[in-house]
Formats: sequence, C-alpha cells, structure tokens
Amino acid sequence: MRASRKFFQVVFAFLQNIYLAGFWKRTIYKGEIKNICVPGLNCYSCPAAIGSCPIGAFQSVVTSLRYNFSFYASGFVLLFGAIAGRFICGWICPFGLYQELVYKIPLAKKRLYKPLRYAKYLVLLIFVIVLPTFVHNEFGIGQPAFCKVICPAGFLEAGVPVLLLFPSLQSLIGVAFYIKLTFFVFISGFSVIHYRFFCRTICPLGALYSISNKFSFLQIRFDKDLCVDCGKCEKTCKMEINIRKNQQDLECIRCGDCLKICPTNALKFGAILPQKRTAV
Repeated sequence: MRASRKFFQVVFAFLQNIYLAGFWKRTIYKGEIKNICVPGLNCYSCPAAIGSCPIGAFQSVVTSLRYNFSFYASGFVLLFGAIAGRFICGWICPFGLYQELVYKIPLAKKRLYKPLRYAKYLVLLIFVIVLPTFVHNEFGIGQPAFCKVICPAGFLEAGVPVLLLFPSLQSLIGVAFYIKLTFFVFISGFSVIHYRFFCRTICPLGALYSISNKFSFLQIRFDKDLCVDCGKCEKTCKMEINIRKNQQDLECIRCGDCLKICPTNALKFGAILPQKRTAV
C-alpha cells in the first residue's frame, strides 16, 4: 500500500504538471485545460502546470470587480470532496508528496499539538475569503492574500522556477517574496518533525476537504467484529487519529496505512451509496 500510494502520488503530481515544455519555452501553459481546476494544491503559475489550483481560482474570482463568489471553483472542490474527501490530500496533492519526502529527513519526530489542527479553518476564513473580499487596493481590486504571501506550493512550483528562468525579474523581488520565502522555510522545517505539518495546520484546501470527509463517496469502513483491539492501526497512523473510533475523522487522509497493518482485515476501503453500503 505504501509503495503503491507513493507511485500514485508521483504520477498525479506529474500529470498535473505535464507541460514540461514550459521550462525551456519560458512560459506557462494557457490552453483550454487551464480553465479546469485540478484536485490538489498546485500553482497555476508553475511553468509545467496544465490546470488551475482550486484556491487560486477561487481567489481570482473573489478579488475581481465583477464577482463576489466563485461558484466555478467552489463547484470543483465540492465535486472532488464529495467523491473522495481527504483521499485527495493523501494520494493526489503534489505538495502533500513534498511534505512526505521532507519528513523522511532523519531528525527527531514529534506529535502535533492537537489544537493547531483548527488553525487551517481560520486561514481559510481570513486569508482566502475575508481579506480578498473586503480588502482592496486603490483600483478597487481585492488581494489574493493566501496565494500572495502564504502558499508554499506557489513558492516551490512557481516562485523559484520563474526566478531561475527569468533572472531579470530578480531585481523586482519585494517584501511579499521574502514573506513567502519565510513561510516556505517555516513550513518545510516543521514538516521535518511533524508529519504533513502544512496539511494539518495551514492548508485551506485541506480544511475544505476535511469537512467533506463526513459525506464523501469513498470511506474507510470498520468491522468491529473482526477487530482484536491490538491498537496497531492507531500506532501506525501518522495523522495521529484513532480510525476505529471515527472512520470519518476530519484529519484522515485515507492513506491506507491502517488497512495494511491490520492483522484481521477489519479495516477496508469502501463506498457509501444511497441507502446502501458496499465494500470495495
């Protein structure tokens, strides 16, 4: 399961950034596919990106002069969430893969202070919704606060490559760049000692998908009659949840580690259908 999931993470990260020609052409893809949101946090401005980031698309509409709400981007998030919930975080999001690779650095690992998990909902409210909607520049246009000063995926996938491809732009580096660099270093550093630190404490997309864990089509199902209370599933969970108590936990990214470790096959991936539950 772990090996296969890593394979899928790499494949999905590549598929979302398949326009490799953007690096040597020194441009970004602007085709029709770019109008479609990808499931994970993936920067629109990355030279290789072929789709739009849901958070970036949402903010681009919220900050415009003509619209106050992005039904388009919100619809994509609701669709992805309804189908898979935070499975997207665990299997598809490119920045989730980056955090897992950073976590492999051999330094002491620590448990996350649980109340910090609620911070991502504040980030979603303040930096993705409130500030872009109500704080405007002299032209009456809102500022994409999260994308502009926080998003580490944007810094990694777009900020660094763009500066390398266009050295002339280095003279235009301002305060916003250094703020974003600071956030990236901070998030990367804490991701070394806390598994998926950004996903659990800051990511607004993770906050949205976590809510959909309650009703998504894909679920983890638990058969307590098969359970022998060995506790292996709880011990192996890097997201630090007890899947036996709550299979719809907001922090569960459905990585499948608990399924692999279970000695009696009491945990399985399953699909929730209207008025019927069937294991798959």
